[in-house]
Amino acid sequence: MNNVSKVKLLKLSVMVALALSATANANVTDKDISNDQMTTDDVVSYGLGLRGQRYSPLTMINDKTVSELRPVWGFSLGGEKQRGQESQPLVKDGVMYITGSYSRVYAIDAMTGDELWQYDARLPDGIMPCCDVINRGVALYDNLVIFATLDSKLVALNKDTGKVVWKKKVEDYKAGYSITAAPIVVKGKVITGVAGGEFGIVGKVRAYDALTGSIVWERPTVEGHMGYVWENGKKIEAGISGGAPGKTWPGDLWKSGGAAPWLGGTYDKDVDLLFFGTGNPAPWNSHLRPGDNYFSSSRLAINPDNGKIVWHFQTTPHDGWDYDGVNELVSFDYKVNGKTIKAAATADRNGFFYVLNRENGDFIRGFPFVDKITWAKGLDDKGRPIFDDANRPGNPASSKDGKKGSTVVSAPSFLGGKNWMPMAYSKDTELFYVPSNEWEMSIWNEPTAYKKGAAYLGAGFTIKAINDDYIGVLRAIDPKTGKEVWRYKNYAPLWGGVLTTAGNLVFMGNPEGYLMAFDAKTGEIKYKFNTGSGVIGSPITWTMGGEQYISVLSGWGGAVPLWGGEVAKRVKNFNQGGMVWTFKLPK
Repeated sequence: MNNVSKVKLLKLSVMVALALSATANANVTDKDISNDQMTTDDVVSYGLGLRGQRYSPLTMINDKTVSELRPVWGFSLGGEKQRGQESQPLVKDGVMYITGSYSRVYAIDAMTGDELWQYDARLPDGIMPCCDVINRGVALYDNLVIFATLDSKLVALNKDTGKVVWKKKVEDYKAGYSITAAPIVVKGKVITGVAGGEFGIVGKVRAYDALTGSIVWERPTVEGHMGYVWENGKKIEAGISGGAPGKTWPGDLWKSGGAAPWLGGTYDKDVDLLFFGTGNPAPWNSHLRPGDNYFSSSRLAINPDNGKIVWHFQTTPHDGWDYDGVNELVSFDYKVNGKTIKAAATADRNGFFYVLNRENGDFIRGFPFVDKITWAKGLDDKGRPIFDDANRPGNPASSKDGKKGSTVVSAPSFLGGKNWMPMAYSKDTELFYVPSNEWEMSIWNEPTAYKKGAAYLGAGFTIKAINDDYIGVLRAIDPKTGKEVWRYKNYAPLWGGVLTTAGNLVFMGNPEGYLMAFDAKTGEIKYKFNTGSGVIGSPITWTMGGEQYISVLSGWGGAVPLWGGEVAKRVKNFNQGGMVWTFKLPK
């Protein structure tokens, strides 16, 4: 080979190396996010795909091999800042990105567990998160890691260095706003809800340009408030949410109506709609606000381009139990007489499982997914609850002293038949795997008045277990029939997410500290590993170097020990923690 040929070969080798390097460290695109569920060498969205099905087509770890699963590294979040760890990891190009309690972000070498960088948000005094100082994860886009903070900011970090690229104030934390959800990215926009319904805030969903942080649109989720879009830097009115102000609210209560979309959203490209759930109306005392109180305790379908509410479905009109309606709406398809139904399913805190037409929000079917429901006698043919009027907490104004209404025992408790912890759907078994809880509450109403930044409840409560031997139940549910195919009972409440795979497996953790794997068809436990602290995070799986990995965060906390009443006694000795555990099969 002559020198000219050697030079040409060297140049070609350099070009190939650069191309491979660029590919290995490519930025995250809209296409990557859209295809996330079916690509196995990364996890670039919350829910393992924007639909939120939490399903992986991987089969290396399966019902035959999972018994050999081994931990390969553990990463400590370190320091004194622990509390609940509810994050779902994301993985891109061999780097794992997680959030920790108190609005921290970590980049970790996914092969070794070594820390690459850490970012700690500077949180002010006076933040008011209702339900622990948790964070559920980041979004990835381009070369950015984007997450939200407890003082209601969005922060974009350089994925390689952890340095701040942009930071935006979403809302005023002094008024009770906070953000704990993982944002999602759709069509180059990072989209987030807000928390704070216990403080009389106004719920809203906001979209920002993911690259610059410039606001694109805002949609309040309480009827009567104006939405806005921004064009060329100018704020333009985009119509009132719902009917006229106060149409389904009395007086001025719509001005502090709650309905916070605090869990974040999903997206389905087939119908080009965002799906966000909204929280409780404020205050909890429903006698102060007669009416359906739109759009609280609802699922909203939102146009991702301008924030318009396309349709809504209210699971608990005139909510008087803090049942919310934030739980994820998961898109899935099924066939009836050869026709494909574009459906979406949600397991509500109120104890009912709903299947909706995701194109228009029409009710298809609904059924109880917990054993005990007392607040409603069932659902009508439109999916509206048939209230048991005797089981609504009493009006304090009707009591002798005006200080406390009559107490009722309601099931589920306000922490819900299912709370925030995401369920999973398998296209193989056509079943949903729903982490649920069996508990009830004594609840009563009290007088209250709105004061900015102060708790705005007007209710008291005590939560109790219904059964002595279990509270948590992982259920496999057929959404076409309402049939429960199998169940796993857990002594403590379940509070973490679920993952299902084509390997006929369902992964879930429990507060006792175990990561568990179940046979997806039968519910048989195939694997258990004790992580040392309660698992309330959401597991993921991906491939690297030809091997399949499983990762989950471990760290007990969240709402149960803070709000759990008598139930909190059941978990009071559980140790806090802050770890990421990663597993694979031995070679």
